[in-house]
Amino acid sequence: MRKLLEFNMVSLDGYFEGPDRDISWHNVDAEFNEYAVAMLDSVDLLLFGRVTYELMVRFWPTPEVIKSDPLVATRMNSLAKIVFSRTLGKAEWHNTRLVKEKIEEEIKKLKQGPGKDMVILGSGSIVSELTPPGLIDEHRIMVNPVILGKGNPLFKGINNKLDLELTHSKAFKSGNVLLYYRQKN
Repeated sequence: MRKLLEFNMVSLDGYFEGPDRDISWHNVDAEFNEYAVAMLDSVDLLLFGRVTYELMVRFWPTPEVIKSDPLVATRMNSLAKIVFSRTLGKAEWHNTRLVKEKIEEEIKKLKQGPGKDMVILGSGSIVSELTPPGLIDEHRIMVNPVILGKGNPLFKGINNKLDLELTHSKAFKSGNVLLYYRQKN
């Protein structure tokens, strides 16, 4: 059975976006890119909410990014993608399918299908929706060495305690720490 992974970068105080959707504080370097390439090689489907999709489609297919970051850009542009949105009219990024409703049902069906694992990148609203019912098999949270003071929290709207188990961690030279969690039963 395919697993659903989540990958997000957060500040030490738990925000995945700063005010006005600012992500300029993301601590990205060559070591991070090595991790990103390996992660993208381990999946065959990228999942996004509308907001993250719109940011990604404006960034990854551009000639400047393809030239400056060809390894990650090639994978981002070629992998199959699903954008979950009730408001988006169409998905124009190469190899992208739009799903407008029944997100949980779609995820359950995808998990039963063939293929490699799937990963949600960013997309805090989708992460918050799929975490309580236990549909995310592994949370990969990269803590950046920064305190923002305000922003958009990753697990916004989750009102019940959910116990997680740390399964692995990795410290990066940059000060980032990658934490791998799974939900306890």
